[in-house]
Amino acid sequence: MSPESPRVSLLQTAAIFLRLGATAFGGPAAHIALMEEEFVRRRKWLTHEQFVDHLGATNLIPGPNSTEMAMHIGMLRHGWPGLLAAGCAFIVPAALIVAALARVYVRYGTLPEVTSALHGMTPVIVALVSTALLQLGRTAIKNAALAVLGLAAVVALLSGVHELVVLLIAGIVSALAGAFSRRSLAAVLAAAGATSASSTLAASSVAAAQVPSLTAIFFVFAKIGAVLFGSGYVLIAFLRADFVERLGWLTEQQLLDAVAVGQITPGPLFTTATFVGYVLAGPWGAGVATVGIFLPAFVFVALSGPLVPRLRRSPLTSAVLDGVNVASLAMMAAVTFQLSATALTSTLPIVLAVVTAVILLGYRVNPTWLVLAGGLAGWLFRM
Repeated sequence: MSPESPRVSLLQTAAIFLRLGATAFGGPAAHIALMEEEFVRRRKWLTHEQFVDHLGATNLIPGPNSTEMAMHIGMLRHGWPGLLAAGCAFIVPAALIVAALARVYVRYGTLPEVTSALHGMTPVIVALVSTALLQLGRTAIKNAALAVLGLAAVVALLSGVHELVVLLIAGIVSALAGAFSRRSLAAVLAAAGATSASSTLAASSVAAAQVPSLTAIFFVFAKIGAVLFGSGYVLIAFLRADFVERLGWLTEQQLLDAVAVGQITPGPLFTTATFVGYVLAGPWGAGVATVGIFLPAFVFVALSGPLVPRLRRSPLTSAVLDGVNVASLAMMAAVTFQLSATALTSTLPIVLAVVTAVILLGYRVNPTWLVLAGGLAGWLFRM
């Protein structure tokens, strides 16, 4: 805590995060920037060094980075009550907004006007994920070995290997890299690729036509929240693997619609889970999906918060994180390729995706406006 920081009550802290959760558009990077402005520059609750330390810690644990950053700040101010208050206050506004939109979607989503708007949004989402992948890749792919590891992960994912297997092997291979020369590392990568190609999980054989129970929805989302490293956009890969491919609970278009709604609303992108839960099982489904995907983050922040200085200095932890981050980017690349086949099927979606990518790469524009513009373009084209 900064020596200049004023004393504030738990209620005041919760109110600040409630406001951020209701107004913070633009995704995790924008949320982090808003928090830095709010708590470092304006309120002086943390020093720049403290803020960077805890931001680094969020990259060492699974879950939504900006939400976990809110939890870290709350914990620094008020201990565990602050962690709970800050996290819940940041999540709840977005979850309520997404649930309301999900109700409208379930009731009116098949109308031509609504469908046209969502079809205009989906190519924008594909472009957003693609550009995020490029930007994150510049940071995550630090050397040729990690580039090779990432390429092997993409091949494994497109071949049907379970994403958790890919993440695990990538982390292990990266951790072993320090003990091998480059030539030896190449052999390790080849062996890992062979292992991945032959690996399958029993979960991949789950029957597709089941009606999901609330318990099943909770545990699937809790699993995702407990293992998802990297950008919030990696969530799309996990959702597609579980809900579209393995379980058959969603269609490709419903997944893209869920991501579009998560993108145009404030707060954590993980509230896409709220939308999916509502589509699957109504308000109760939205509730258990939201609790399931965010609950692991509360646990991980509570456990890792006191260990932040040690985590950042550990070469082993850093190496594992490098491998997991590259595998996370590989998941984004694989799912972008797969979703493009569904979304980019005619001239308008292709034009929207290209224009969106050009704007994102050349200008600093809030992604929310681009998604809304895509929806408007789809609606106008239909009219």
